Amino acid sequence: MGPRILVTGALGQIGTELVEALGEKHGQESVIATDVRSAPGCRILDVMDSAGIQSLVKGEEITEIYHLAALLSATGERNPDLCWKINVEGLENIIAAAQANGCKVFAPSSIAVFGPDCPSVAPQVTPLNPATVYGKTKVVCEQLAMTAGIDMRGLRYPGLISYKAPAGGGTTDYAVEIFHAALAEGHYTCFVREDTRLPMMYMDDAIRATLELMEVSSEKLGGARGGYNIAGCSFTAGELVASIQRHLPEFTCSYEPDVRQKYADSWPDDIEDDLAREEWGWAPQFDLDSMVDAMFAGLQA
Repeated sequence: MGPRILVTGALGQIGTELVEALGEKHGQESVIATDVRSAPGCRILDVMDSAGIQSLVKGEEITEIYHLAALLSATGERNPDLCWKINVEGLENIIAAAQANGCKVFAPSSIAVFGPDCPSVAPQVTPLNPATVYGKTKVVCEQLAMTAGIDMRGLRYPGLISYKAPAGGGTTDYAVEIFHAALAEGHYTCFVREDTRLPMMYMDDAIRATLELMEVSSEKLGGARGGYNIAGCSFTAGELVASIQRHLPEFTCSYEPDVRQKYADSWPDDIEDDLAREEWGWAPQFDLDSMVDAMFAGLQA
């Protein structure tokens, strides 16, 4: 028998593509997609419903859980109490079900764990003093991965860029919104400065990294198993505009930074991912231009 897989937050930006990839790999019948929203092929599951999670995991004989349900940075800062409840208490409910049923868990971390005291190129090991509640919840997530007594793994996702699902309320959402605006209106008003540089990643790389990490033998993973740095490509908002203009020369962008600029300024410009490369062979496939090319190909199709 192959794995029996539960995905929470399956209708989100990551979940939409991860469910598809898991289904292709293990068979659609092996993957149970859940979310708090209703959609065809997706069951309703609230991660705050501990009894409901336990019942589903036991009843469906789940062996792996991909826990993606969360409030992201910009949304979380508007409602910090709810962000903490969903991101931390929800994860604790997932862990409890995994402990009771012998499940392996993937719970993503984020570059939001880094704070303003982090070097501009973030190493794997550095003090984690995030400036956002969302970042604090992800630090707790990484700590729980190391103390829960189960096989639990995570990645510090950079900003993720995809055409298949809308962004979910994060500070790096501009790098998704800009493509839709470019095609629909020929102009975008960006909520971070032109010189704001952040680590980003095309979703195909993020999904592949997730699947690769979960396939690695536990014995090969060290102390970073709760949140490996993985790098894709780092660029400024202005560099993204220039790459888009290769496809749409008349495209224009103006810059009106809002509160999300403060969150972006607290994060590193780039990240080191040597440990992920050494321990489980991570390597990205998309740079800035190839990512932009793939986005236009997908959106125009």
